[in-house]
Amino acid sequence: MKSEPSCFSFEDLKRSPGRIACWDGVRNYQARNLLREEIKKGDGILFYHSNIKLPSIEGLAKVVREGYPDHTAWDLESEHYDPKSSTANPIWFMVDIQYLADLDPPVTREDLKSHPVLSKMGVMKRGNRLSVMPVDEREWKAVLDLRDMADPVVS
Repeated sequence: MKSEPSCFSFEDLKRSPGRIACWDGVRNYQARNLLREEIKKGDGILFYHSNIKLPSIEGLAKVVREGYPDHTAWDLESEHYDPKSSTANPIWFMVDIQYLADLDPPVTREDLKSHPVLSKMGVMKRGNRLSVMPVDEREWKAVLDLRDMADPVVS
């Protein structure tokens, strides 16, 4: 999952009650489909900060609630409001995520670029603006191996 720290940061997640927050405001159909249909409770998350001087994977989280309708789409005061979405016909979905661990130091874009497995990740593709992208098991393990960590989702 990718976010600009000025919008929602890994530190924001850590400060959330129970270290749990909803991943809301996604307004791309491809990412919505992942949230609604593919992401499952217990799935691991690489939390990536974008649009900063040194983009990087800051830490690990996990999904604690599977896809459900994104209520911010119905909130007139929300920057994520969508008049086409309704409680009867929700268009947008979100999941709840929970902090697991910091990556210390973070895994930078340069680290990703120089790694044979990680250089091909979705987040590395030019022009990719999705805030939710799949990570395969090899990529997950490679990130953990870079920081000599046990898998906190499986452990």
